[in-house]
Amino acid sequence: MKARVTVMLKNGVLDPQGEAVRHALGGLGFAGVNGVRQGKVIELDLAETDRARAETEVKAMCEKLLANTVIESYRVEIL
Repeated sequence: MKARVTVMLKNGVLDPQGEAVRHALGGLGFAGVNGVRQGKVIELDLAETDRARAETEVKAMCEKLLANTVIESYRVEIL
């Protein structure tokens, strides 16, 4: 079973990488970009075959390692 985790900074948390991308896009002539938020996508190949247990396991991974839950939110998709 595969899982995809999308991790993003929470709203209100400064995103300097996103701001750098927005600025660079403007410099390249893409003037219509008003904001950029940058995150990360993590894909996992799991041995677990039960969908509910896989989701529970991946959420635990997020809470312990994959996301800094103080400043980041995450979304888990079981594929």
